[in-house]
Amino acid sequence: MKKATGKAGLDVIERLARVIAERSAAGDATSYTAKLLAAAPHLPAKKLAEEAVELALAAVSGDRKAISAEAADVLYHLLVLLQASGVSLDEVCAVLAAREGVSGIAEKAGRNK
Repeated sequence: MKKATGKAGLDVIERLARVIAERSAAGDATSYTAKLLAAAPHLPAKKLAEEAVELALAAVSGDRKAISAEAADVLYHLLVLLQASGVSLDEVCAVLAAREGVSGIAEKAGRNK
């Protein structure tokens, strides 16, 4: 198993986002990704929510292996939902970059209501 850390870890996420985009364009009926995208936005949103709950439960249990596996599922389903919504990973990263150096409390207070 490859160890993905730092920039290499981000490369894995970028590659996965590209594969999801390719599957979206191909519309392959045998692809789980294409199946999720065909039922967008509801199915990808539902699956992301389910995986987030599973991740939270794994975190409470303290099982590192389960946390890693569920976090991978959350990232995958998040990328599918972004693809289905027409939002790029770059757009999300731009929001994160804009928040850098700002306290979470101040950032949340400054959001448009």
